[in-house]
Amino acid sequence: MRTPQQSSEANILPLIVEPETLQEHLDDPQLLIIDVPKDSGSYTQGHVPGAIFLESRRLMNGQAPLPSEAPDVAALSALFSELGLTRDTHVVAYDDEGGGFAARLLWTLELIGHPRYSYLNGGIHAWRAAGLAVQTEPNTPTPSTYHAEILNPETRITADEIKERLGEKNLAIWDARSPAEYRGETGQNKRLGHIPGAVNMEWTRAMDPERNLRIRGYAELVNELDTLGITQDMDVVTHCQGHHRSAFTWLVGRALGFNIRGYAGSWNEWGNRDDTPVET
Repeated sequence: MRTPQQSSEANILPLIVEPETLQEHLDDPQLLIIDVPKDSGSYTQGHVPGAIFLESRRLMNGQAPLPSEAPDVAALSALFSELGLTRDTHVVAYDDEGGGFAARLLWTLELIGHPRYSYLNGGIHAWRAAGLAVQTEPNTPTPSTYHAEILNPETRITADEIKERLGEKNLAIWDARSPAEYRGETGQNKRLGHIPGAVNMEWTRAMDPERNLRIRGYAELVNELDTLGITQDMDVVTHCQGHHRSAFTWLVGRALGFNIRGYAGSWNEWGNRDDTPVET
């Protein structure tokens, strides 16, 4: 069983960082704060001082048949060079929706073997609720030369790998979509339903609406997932429609110490293939 990731000598901040802690480190030259909002107006309304803006669409290749898969290494190299990433940079990501797009950025960093990253717990909502200063002027990153490689391919899992492992007792599939999508009552794919054996816990259930969308208490989450049949000694796969919602559940799994992988193809792929089994 993994233990929750803590800060190390290589990391300025822990995996999940609170607003007040981040505020104390804003002047650290190694810090790169990235705002990945669902609504671009959130950034102009007020962002963490020093934060740069990133369009979430740039974290996906956007092309059929796997539009939600990660971009290729050339595109990732161009993106992270534009953002000013270096091997020594510690990235702090946040968004305006509870963690989906921010977590997609962190999942991508994990995929390319850049372990220096944190998530601002609760995102901009928690930052503003804490009464901390915001900036309205945009920030322009200082470009770098970053050569991205897929150094941690085990961060993701393919449909074929899942198919081969269906039925294994130590495999758990966490479907982060809505209950209606899981039951096959709604959706835009060729086939609706869920992967056989998958359990459903919608991504927003891991957020605490009473605490500005911070991640819920770890003990509560571990107990709830255990009830669903997802335990810390299992290999966990998480997905949604396009690995946006499930990027957040991947992050939650990481914080809880789970051995968890993201299925980037998600239902966008599984529900449109003819050779993938489906339950309703």
